[in-house]
Amino acid sequence: MENKKKIVIIGANSFQNPLILKARALGYETHVFAWQDGAIGERTADYFYPISIVERDAILEKCKELRPDAVISIGSDLAMLTVNYVAGKLGLPCNSMECTEISTNKYAMRKAFRAAGVPVPGFFEADADTTAEDLKELKLPVIVKPTDRSGSRGITKVEEWGQLKLALKDSVDNSFEKKAIVEEYLTGPEYSCECISYRGEHHFLAVTKKYTTGEPHFIETGHLEPAPLTEGQREAIQRAVFAGLDALKVENGASHTEFKLEGEQVRIIEIGARMGGDCIGSDLVELSTGYDFVRMVIDVATGHEPSFEKLREPKTAYIHFIFTKKDLELLEQFQREIPQKIHFISELEEVREGAVTDSSTRFGYFIMAFESLTEAKEYVTI
Repeated sequence: MENKKKIVIIGANSFQNPLILKARALGYETHVFAWQDGAIGERTADYFYPISIVERDAILEKCKELRPDAVISIGSDLAMLTVNYVAGKLGLPCNSMECTEISTNKYAMRKAFRAAGVPVPGFFEADADTTAEDLKELKLPVIVKPTDRSGSRGITKVEEWGQLKLALKDSVDNSFEKKAIVEEYLTGPEYSCECISYRGEHHFLAVTKKYTTGEPHFIETGHLEPAPLTEGQREAIQRAVFAGLDALKVENGASHTEFKLEGEQVRIIEIGARMGGDCIGSDLVELSTGYDFVRMVIDVATGHEPSFEKLREPKTAYIHFIFTKKDLELLEQFQREIPQKIHFISELEEVREGAVTDSSTRFGYFIMAFESLTEAKEYVTI
Protein backbone atom coordinates (compact mmCIF):
# COMPACT_ATOMS: atom_id res chain seq x y z
CA MET A 1 0.00 0.00 0.00
CA GLU A 2 1.29 3.46 -0.91
CA ASN A 3 2.53 5.47 2.05
CA LYS A 4 0.40 8.47 3.01
CA LYS A 5 1.86 11.88 2.19
CA LYS A 6 2.96 13.80 5.27
CA ILE A 7 2.72 17.44 6.28
CA VAL A 8 4.60 18.95 9.19
CA ILE A 9 2.74 21.81 10.91
CA ILE A 10 4.54 24.18 13.24
CA GLY A 11 2.21 25.27 16.05
CA ALA A 12 -0.86 23.69 17.65
CA ASN A 13 -3.09 26.54 18.85
CA SER A 14 -6.64 27.29 17.68
CA PHE A 15 -5.43 29.49 14.81
CA GLN A 16 -3.38 26.54 13.45
CA ASN A 17 -6.21 24.05 13.83
CA PRO A 18 -7.95 24.88 10.51
CA LEU A 19 -4.67 24.00 8.77
CA ILE A 20 -4.45 20.68 10.61
CA LEU A 21 -8.06 19.82 9.77
CA LYS A 22 -7.72 20.88 6.12
CA ALA A 23 -4.56 18.83 5.63
CA ARG A 24 -6.24 15.77 7.11
CA ALA A 25 -9.34 16.32 4.95
CA LEU A 26 -7.07 16.39 1.88
CA GLY A 27 -5.63 13.02 2.86
CA TYR A 28 -2.33 14.12 4.38
CA GLU A 29 -0.88 12.61 7.53
CA THR A 30 -0.35 15.51 9.94
CA HIS A 31 2.71 15.84 12.19
CA VAL A 32 2.38 18.79 14.58
CA PHE A 33 5.19 20.34 16.64
CA ALA A 34 4.57 22.68 19.59
CA TRP A 35 5.18 23.23 23.26
CA GLN A 36 2.80 20.90 25.11
CA ASP A 37 0.19 23.04 26.87
CA GLY A 38 -3.12 21.38 26.03
CA ALA A 39 -3.71 23.23 22.73
CA ILE A 40 -6.36 21.83 20.41
CA GLY A 41 -3.83 20.75 17.79
CA GLU A 42 -2.43 18.20 20.23
CA ARG A 43 -5.73 16.33 19.89
CA THR A 44 -6.59 16.92 16.21
CA ALA A 45 -3.17 16.00 14.73
CA ASP A 46 -2.37 12.48 13.63
CA TYR A 47 0.95 12.79 15.45
CA PHE A 48 1.98 15.41 18.02
CA TYR A 49 5.54 16.14 19.13
CA PRO A 50 6.07 18.18 22.34
CA ILE A 51 8.92 20.25 20.89
CA SER A 52 8.74 24.06 21.08
CA ILE A 53 8.37 25.83 17.75
CA VAL A 54 11.61 27.74 18.41
CA GLU A 55 13.68 24.52 18.67
CA ARG A 56 14.18 24.42 14.94
CA ASP A 57 17.21 22.10 14.88
CA ALA A 58 15.41 19.52 17.01
CA ILE A 59 12.41 19.75 14.67
CA LEU A 60 14.71 19.44 11.65
CA GLU A 61 16.28 16.23 12.98
CA LYS A 62 12.85 14.67 13.50
CA CYS A 63 11.75 15.82 10.03
CA LYS A 64 14.77 14.10 8.47
CA GLU A 65 13.30 10.87 9.84
CA LEU A 66 9.74 11.71 8.76
CA ARG A 67 10.63 12.93 5.23
CA PRO A 68 7.52 15.17 4.94
CA ASP A 69 6.11 16.56 1.70
CA ALA A 70 5.73 20.06 3.20
CA VAL A 71 6.46 22.13 6.31
CA ILE A 72 3.79 24.77 7.02
CA SER A 73 2.30 27.18 9.55
CA ILE A 74 -0.31 29.94 9.33
CA GLY A 75 -0.68 33.21 11.17
CA SER A 76 2.58 33.22 13.18
CA ASP A 77 5.78 35.15 12.45
CA LEU A 78 7.66 33.14 15.08
CA ALA A 79 6.61 29.84 13.50
CA MET A 80 7.66 31.02 10.03
CA LEU A 81 11.27 31.32 11.19
CA THR A 82 11.22 27.57 11.84
CA VAL A 83 9.06 26.68 8.82
CA ASN A 84 11.42 28.25 6.29
CA TYR A 85 14.56 27.04 8.08
CA VAL A 86 13.39 23.42 8.18
CA ALA A 87 11.76 23.42 4.73
CA GLY A 88 14.86 25.01 3.21
CA LYS A 89 17.16 22.40 4.77
CA LEU A 90 14.89 19.64 3.42
CA GLY A 91 14.74 21.14 -0.08
CA LEU A 92 10.99 21.81 0.13
CA PRO A 93 9.17 24.89 -1.27
CA CYS A 94 9.49 27.90 1.04
CA ASN A 95 10.77 31.46 1.25
CA SER A 96 14.48 32.12 1.71
CA MET A 97 15.94 32.77 5.14
CA GLU A 98 16.84 36.26 3.91
CA CYS A 99 13.15 36.89 3.19
CA THR A 100 12.21 35.34 6.54
CA GLU A 101 14.60 37.49 8.56
CA ILE A 102 13.52 40.70 6.80
CA SER A 103 9.80 39.95 7.05
CA THR A 104 9.89 39.06 10.77
CA ASN A 105 11.83 42.16 11.90
CA LYS A 106 10.00 45.47 11.56
CA TYR A 107 13.18 47.57 11.36
CA ALA A 108 14.83 45.40 8.69
CA MET A 109 11.51 45.37 6.83
CA ARG A 110 11.22 49.16 6.85
CA LYS A 111 14.75 49.53 5.53
CA ALA A 112 13.95 47.14 2.67
CA PHE A 113 10.76 49.06 1.88
CA ARG A 114 12.54 52.40 1.88
CA ALA A 115 15.30 51.09 -0.40
CA ALA A 116 12.65 49.86 -2.87
CA GLY A 117 10.61 53.07 -2.78
CA VAL A 118 7.62 51.47 -1.04
CA PRO A 119 5.59 54.15 0.83
CA VAL A 120 6.06 53.78 4.59
CA PRO A 121 5.87 56.03 7.66
CA GLY A 122 9.06 57.60 9.05
CA PHE A 123 10.84 55.29 11.51
CA PHE A 124 13.78 54.88 13.88
CA GLU A 125 15.30 51.81 15.58
CA ALA A 126 15.44 52.15 19.35
CA ASP A 127 16.27 50.39 22.60
CA ALA A 128 15.61 51.05 26.28
CA ASP A 129 18.22 53.83 26.36
CA THR A 130 16.92 55.80 23.37
CA THR A 131 15.96 59.40 24.21
CA ALA A 132 13.74 62.06 22.68
CA GLU A 133 16.88 63.80 21.43
CA ASP A 134 17.74 60.69 19.37
CA LEU A 135 14.30 60.91 17.73
CA LYS A 136 14.33 64.60 16.85
CA GLU A 137 13.66 63.84 13.16
CA LEU A 138 10.26 62.41 14.12
CA LYS A 139 7.30 64.56 15.15
CA LEU A 140 4.81 63.68 17.85
CA PRO A 141 2.71 61.65 18.11
CA VAL A 142 4.68 58.45 17.43
CA ILE A 143 4.00 54.72 17.74
CA VAL A 144 6.42 52.54 19.71
CA LYS A 145 6.40 48.78 19.10
CA PRO A 146 8.74 45.76 19.39
CA THR A 147 10.80 45.04 16.26
CA ASP A 148 9.96 41.35 16.28
CA ARG A 149 6.54 40.65 17.84
CA SER A 150 2.95 40.53 16.62
CA GLY A 151 -0.46 40.27 18.28
CA SER A 152 -0.55 43.92 19.49
CA ARG A 153 2.09 43.16 22.12
CA GLY A 154 4.04 46.12 23.50
CA ILE A 155 2.48 48.79 21.26
CA THR A 156 1.98 52.32 22.61
CA LYS A 157 1.06 55.67 21.11
CA VAL A 158 3.26 58.41 22.58
CA GLU A 159 1.72 61.90 22.66
CA GLU A 160 4.44 63.56 24.77
CA TRP A 161 8.15 62.79 24.98
CA GLY A 162 7.77 62.26 28.71
CA GLN A 163 5.86 59.03 27.88
CA LEU A 164 8.70 57.67 25.75
CA LYS A 165 10.76 55.88 28.40
CA LEU A 166 7.85 53.78 29.69
CA ALA A 167 6.66 53.00 26.16
CA LEU A 168 10.16 51.87 25.14
CA LYS A 169 10.43 49.67 28.21
CA ASP A 170 7.13 47.97 27.36
CA SER A 171 8.21 47.35 23.75
CA VAL A 172 11.72 46.19 24.62
CA ASP A 173 10.41 43.86 27.33
CA ASN A 174 8.12 42.26 24.71
CA SER A 175 10.87 42.00 22.07
CA PHE A 176 12.94 38.85 21.56
CA GLU A 177 15.96 40.90 20.45
CA LYS A 178 15.21 43.62 23.04
CA LYS A 179 14.74 46.39 20.48
CA ALA A 180 11.89 48.66 19.42
CA ILE A 181 10.89 50.67 16.41
CA VAL A 182 9.57 54.21 16.81
CA GLU A 183 7.51 55.31 13.85
CA GLU A 184 5.48 58.23 12.57
CA TYR A 185 1.84 58.01 13.62
CA LEU A 186 -0.42 57.73 10.59
CA THR A 187 -4.00 58.93 10.59
CA GLY A 188 -6.78 57.29 8.64
CA PRO A 189 -8.44 53.87 8.90
CA GLU A 190 -6.30 50.73 9.03
CA TYR A 191 -6.68 47.74 6.72
CA SER A 192 -4.96 44.49 5.84
CA CYS A 193 -4.52 42.69 2.53
CA GLU A 194 -4.25 38.94 2.01
CA CYS A 195 -2.31 37.49 -0.93
CA ILE A 196 -0.96 34.15 -2.09
CA SER A 197 2.35 33.89 -3.96
CA TYR A 198 3.66 31.03 -6.07
CA ARG A 199 7.18 31.04 -7.49
CA GLY A 200 7.36 34.83 -7.24
CA GLU A 201 3.96 35.60 -8.79
CA HIS A 202 1.57 37.37 -6.39
CA HIS A 203 -2.22 36.96 -6.38
CA PHE A 204 -4.49 39.52 -4.66
CA LEU A 205 -7.26 37.89 -2.60
CA ALA A 206 -8.97 40.23 -0.13
CA VAL A 207 -8.81 43.45 1.88
CA THR A 208 -9.95 43.53 5.50
CA LYS A 209 -11.05 46.56 7.54
CA LYS A 210 -9.58 46.53 11.03
CA TYR A 211 -11.29 47.66 14.24
CA THR A 212 -9.14 48.32 17.33
CA THR A 213 -9.33 49.63 20.87
CA GLY A 214 -7.55 52.74 19.62
CA GLU A 215 -4.77 54.45 21.49
CA PRO A 216 -2.65 53.78 23.33
CA HIS A 217 -2.33 50.02 22.54
CA PHE A 218 -4.47 49.42 19.40
CA ILE A 219 -5.61 45.87 20.20
CA GLU A 220 -7.83 44.43 17.46
CA THR A 221 -11.49 44.19 18.45
CA GLY A 222 -12.80 42.93 15.09
CA HIS A 223 -12.30 42.59 11.33
CA LEU A 224 -14.66 43.07 8.37
CA GLU A 225 -14.12 41.49 4.95
CA PRO A 226 -14.43 42.60 2.21
CA ALA A 227 -13.60 46.17 3.20
CA PRO A 228 -15.80 48.80 1.51
CA LEU A 229 -13.44 50.26 -1.16
CA THR A 230 -13.56 51.97 -4.52
CA GLU A 231 -11.98 50.33 -7.57
CA GLY A 232 -9.28 53.02 -7.53
CA GLN A 233 -8.44 52.20 -3.93
CA ARG A 234 -8.22 48.49 -4.69
CA GLU A 235 -5.83 49.12 -7.58
CA ALA A 236 -3.64 51.40 -5.44
CA ILE A 237 -3.56 48.82 -2.65
CA GLN A 238 -2.54 46.03 -5.02
CA ARG A 239 0.30 48.10 -6.52
CA ALA A 240 1.70 49.04 -3.11
CA VAL A 241 1.33 45.53 -1.65
CA PHE A 242 2.96 43.77 -4.60
CA ALA A 243 5.86 46.25 -4.46
CA GLY A 244 6.23 45.50 -0.75
CA LEU A 245 6.23 41.73 -1.36
CA ASP A 246 8.93 42.12 -4.00
CA ALA A 247 11.01 44.28 -1.64
CA LEU A 248 10.87 41.51 0.98
CA LYS A 249 11.71 38.82 -1.63
CA VAL A 250 8.50 36.90 -0.91
CA GLU A 251 8.13 34.11 -3.46
CA ASN A 252 5.94 31.40 -1.94
CA GLY A 253 2.95 31.19 0.34
CA ALA A 254 0.49 33.49 2.04
CA SER A 255 1.14 37.10 3.01
CA HIS A 256 -0.60 39.57 5.29
CA THR A 257 -0.03 43.29 4.70
CA GLU A 258 -1.15 45.97 7.18
CA PHE A 259 -1.53 49.51 5.87
CA LYS A 260 -3.25 52.85 6.35
CA LEU A 261 -5.39 54.33 3.59
CA GLU A 262 -6.31 57.98 2.97
CA GLY A 263 -8.22 58.38 -0.27
CA GLU A 264 -6.07 56.40 -2.70
CA GLN A 265 -2.83 57.01 -0.80
CA VAL A 266 -1.49 53.76 0.69
CA ARG A 267 1.18 53.70 3.42
CA ILE A 268 2.48 50.22 4.25
CA ILE A 269 2.89 49.54 7.98
CA GLU A 270 4.23 45.98 7.78
CA ILE A 271 4.02 42.73 5.85
CA GLY A 272 4.06 39.23 7.31
CA ALA A 273 5.05 36.45 4.91
CA ARG A 274 2.29 34.27 6.33
CA MET A 275 -1.50 34.28 6.70
CA GLY A 276 -3.13 36.96 8.76
CA GLY A 277 -3.95 35.81 12.26
CA ASP A 278 -7.22 36.47 14.09
CA CYS A 279 -8.94 33.97 11.70
CA ILE A 280 -8.50 36.42 8.79
CA GLY A 281 -6.65 33.92 6.61
CA SER A 282 -8.17 30.73 7.95
CA ASP A 283 -11.84 31.79 7.92
CA LEU A 284 -12.66 35.29 6.66
CA VAL A 285 -10.98 34.99 3.24
CA GLU A 286 -12.88 31.82 2.36
CA LEU A 287 -16.17 33.31 3.59
CA SER A 288 -15.74 36.60 1.72
CA THR A 289 -14.18 35.35 -1.54
CA GLY A 290 -15.20 31.71 -1.84
CA TYR A 291 -11.52 30.75 -2.25
CA ASP A 292 -10.00 27.97 -0.17
CA PHE A 293 -7.06 30.00 1.16
CA VAL A 294 -5.89 27.30 3.57
CA ARG A 295 -5.71 24.77 0.74
CA MET A 296 -3.79 27.32 -1.37
CA VAL A 297 -1.13 27.46 1.35
CA ILE A 298 -0.91 23.66 1.37
CA ASP A 299 -0.75 23.54 -2.43
CA VAL A 300 2.12 26.02 -2.62
CA ALA A 301 4.02 24.31 0.23
CA THR A 302 3.76 20.98 -1.60
CA GLY A 303 5.01 22.54 -4.86
CA HIS A 304 1.67 22.92 -6.65
CA GLU A 305 0.07 25.98 -8.22
CA PRO A 306 -2.81 27.23 -6.03
CA SER A 307 -6.35 26.61 -7.24
CA PHE A 308 -8.74 29.57 -7.61
CA GLU A 309 -11.86 27.43 -7.85
CA LYS A 310 -14.56 28.88 -5.60
CA LEU A 311 -15.99 26.65 -2.90
CA ARG A 312 -18.92 28.92 -2.05
CA GLU A 313 -20.69 32.12 -2.97
CA PRO A 314 -18.91 35.12 -1.41
CA LYS A 315 -20.44 36.68 1.68
CA THR A 316 -19.50 39.53 4.03
CA ALA A 317 -17.51 38.12 6.94
CA TYR A 318 -17.09 39.74 10.34
CA ILE A 319 -15.17 38.56 13.41
CA HIS A 320 -15.79 40.11 16.81
CA PHE A 321 -13.48 39.51 19.78
CA ILE A 322 -14.67 39.21 23.36
CA PHE A 323 -13.24 41.90 25.68
CA THR A 324 -16.16 42.69 27.98
CA LYS A 325 -19.57 41.44 29.09
CA LYS A 326 -21.06 43.86 26.56
CA ASP A 327 -19.44 41.78 23.81
CA LEU A 328 -21.07 38.67 25.26
CA GLU A 329 -24.42 40.47 25.28
CA LEU A 330 -23.94 41.27 21.58
CA LEU A 331 -23.32 37.60 20.86
CA GLU A 332 -26.41 36.63 22.83
CA GLN A 333 -28.43 39.17 20.83
CA PHE A 334 -27.23 37.63 17.56
CA GLN A 335 -28.04 34.14 18.88
CA ARG A 336 -31.61 35.27 19.55
CA GLU A 337 -32.21 37.41 16.45
CA ILE A 338 -30.05 36.05 13.62
CA PRO A 339 -28.63 32.65 14.64
CA GLN A 340 -28.42 31.62 10.98
CA LYS A 341 -25.80 34.33 10.39
CA ILE A 342 -23.42 32.96 13.03
CA HIS A 343 -20.63 31.03 11.31
CA PHE A 344 -18.57 30.05 14.36
CA ILE A 345 -18.23 30.64 18.10
CA SER A 346 -14.90 29.89 19.76
CA GLU A 347 -14.43 28.45 23.21
CA LEU A 348 -15.17 31.35 25.57
CA GLU A 349 -13.22 32.06 28.74
CA GLU A 350 -14.70 33.80 31.77
CA VAL A 351 -14.72 37.55 31.09
CA ARG A 352 -12.66 39.61 33.51
CA GLU A 353 -13.25 43.29 32.84
CA GLY A 354 -10.13 45.25 31.93
CA ALA A 355 -7.90 42.16 31.76
CA VAL A 356 -7.16 42.25 27.99
CA THR A 357 -3.64 43.59 27.44
CA ASP A 358 -2.92 42.23 23.94
CA SER A 359 -4.45 39.91 21.34
CA SER A 360 -3.41 36.76 23.20
CA THR A 361 -5.43 37.68 26.32
CA ARG A 362 -8.84 38.17 24.67
CA PHE A 363 -11.59 35.85 25.99
CA GLY A 364 -12.81 34.38 22.70
CA TYR A 365 -14.53 35.43 19.49
CA PHE A 366 -17.40 34.80 17.12
CA ILE A 367 -17.63 34.98 13.32
CA MET A 368 -20.64 36.23 11.37
CA ALA A 369 -21.45 35.61 7.69
CA PHE A 370 -23.81 38.19 6.12
CA GLU A 371 -25.18 38.12 2.60
CA SER A 372 -23.77 41.55 1.74
CA LEU A 373 -22.15 44.69 3.13
CA THR A 374 -25.60 46.26 3.10
CA GLU A 375 -26.96 43.57 5.41
CA ALA A 376 -23.84 43.74 7.61
CA LYS A 377 -24.42 47.50 8.12
CA GLU A 378 -27.60 46.66 10.01
CA TYR A 379 -25.54 44.99 12.72
CA VAL A 380 -21.94 46.22 12.39
CA THR A 381 -20.43 49.71 12.27
CA ILE A 382 -18.75 49.99 8.85
